Amino acid sequence: MTERDLLLAERETTTARITSLEHDWRDMVDASTSVATDDEHDPEGATLAFERAQLESLIAQARQQLLELEDALRRLEGGGYGVCEQCGQPIAAERLEVRPTARTCISCASRRR
Repeated sequence: MTERDLLLAERETTTARITSLEHDWRDMVDASTSVATDDEHDPEGATLAFERAQLESLIAQARQQLLELEDALRRLEGGGYGVCEQCGQPIAAERLEVRPTARTCISCASRRR
């Protein structure tokens, strides 16, 4: 499987995850609006609010991942994929396999910490 194939597969998986999470979020909102509850005074309210916030956070993370995948595909098309943006050295294939959107090699990534 080529790097492009891997990125496209990851993009498809991420897009499906976003769709599923958004569906879950809509279902949760719809269910909570059909019941006359007050989050502030309902013992379950805090749980519902937390679950909504958690889903919103997961959606935001997945959308960010999708943006990073799109950027990686652009770098691949432009010839910059797999090249560290800090030092210009190749990014190890093992790193790209685990983190296909990586923009830096392991050495440069560890220096940023």
